[in-house]
Amino acid sequence: MQKILEKIQLDAWIAALGEWEILAPAMEDGIWGYHPLDGAVRLDHSNTTQPPKGLSFPQREVFFSFEQIKGEPPRLTQKMPAATRRAVFGVRPCDGAGAVRMDKVFSDHVADPYYQNRRKNLAYVGLACNKPQGSNCFCLSVGGSPVATEGMDVLMTDLGDRYFVTAVTETGKALMSAAAKVFTAPTAADKKLVEKTHADAVAQPQRAVNDVDAAPAKLKASFDSPLWEELARACIGCGVCTFLCPTCHCFDINDESTGSSPIKGNRVRTWDNCQFPDFTMHTSGHNPRESLGARLRQRVSHKFQYFPENFGMPQCTGCGRCISECSVGIDIINTVNKVTGHVG
Repeated sequence: MQKILEKIQLDAWIAALGEWEILAPAMEDGIWGYHPLDGAVRLDHSNTTQPPKGLSFPQREVFFSFEQIKGEPPRLTQKMPAATRRAVFGVRPCDGAGAVRMDKVFSDHVADPYYQNRRKNLAYVGLACNKPQGSNCFCLSVGGSPVATEGMDVLMTDLGDRYFVTAVTETGKALMSAAAKVFTAPTAADKKLVEKTHADAVAQPQRAVNDVDAAPAKLKASFDSPLWEELARACIGCGVCTFLCPTCHCFDINDESTGSSPIKGNRVRTWDNCQFPDFTMHTSGHNPRESLGARLRQRVSHKFQYFPENFGMPQCTGCGRCISECSVGIDIINTVNKVTGHVG
């Protein structure tokens, strides 16, 4: 399904989606992220600082509550996510690609019911990138595209005073059909213009990871390279690179006590971070990734070696957030290129 939506009709489309909670890019505490709609939709933004991954994989969630009364069996109460349908507007293609990779992680071997419950009720209304959203975009070199439909339910392309809107999935068709009157059929000129817009977008220069296909083998051969320590020398272990990544998914699970008589509490999942020094700490006190270099190697290798080996694609989607937001200037593109460039 392909339609034209005049920009002045965007709010009318959203108003017709009464059964959906609408989220869109908004600034909160000085940071762009995806938040419940409060007013008109803003789609004139560069890519958000925070990716939408937290909508299906929240930073903190309760699995179940527990209560232990002396002399009685423990009581467990599962806390499943509410089945709220949410449509997220303005998602960029690198984050759509991120959703695909997260789906693979949380459905491989064993499906994660908490993730799946949120994900099945989440629709992405994407916005193609007519130009790079920053100086550190590199989606093309990791198999993506600024106009990709991967992970999207709908993809909109900005044509100036209107959007060219394409339904990618059945959910996308339903979203568009809910407000059929606000859309019009595209003309031959519209179709020609969107083709040119997409071609021009793909032709825009980007930074690049060199020879991504060869990276897994070269990174494996560089496991003991002294370059890792050299490249990680500036790292302060803050973890912003992984918290703002659309595909990083490491987590910890803890039991939090909320009462002692009777014993009460919650089992909670929270994001964890491979750049933290205690991420791999053993109870013996031994840490196999004690140094910053070893932790940088883990993050880069997960993106460009382990994930390709397991799923046939880089885990990185080229959004560039980890580069742009790193307070000490560590650059994953330069890191991969430098390490792999030393392997013949």
